[in-house]
Amino acid sequence: MKIWTNFLVLIVVGLLTSCAHMYPHPMDMTQAIQNAKTAADHEALARHYEGVAKDLQSKAQEYKKMLEKYEINAPYYGRRAQDLQEHTGALIRLYEQAAKANMDMADSHRKMAVEIK
Repeated sequence: MKIWTNFLVLIVVGLLTSCAHMYPHPMDMTQAIQNAKTAADHEALARHYEGVAKDLQSKAQEYKKMLEKYEINAPYYGRRAQDLQEHTGALIRLYEQAAKANMDMADSHRKMAVEIK
């Protein structure tokens, strides 16, 4: 019993730390957006946001696989199975929402690039 408890704690800690950086921007985006004056600048920002969205979508896919395993192996997790499933489902929704927000930003910058040309 203690092994399963330790295992579950490890999983929950892993889940919480993995979602700590849901919007990974290696550069100061505010400054980059304010300095974007040319079509090329806006295209670069669009590519950046698309890359972030792609990363977020892959994270969501990883959690979907994890959720599937939780559902298949629910009897092994006992009373905590539903909590794990709900938490993982919430993470999937958050990653998908973040991916959509980044794609929306990419679309906006693509439109700006076209307007400038």
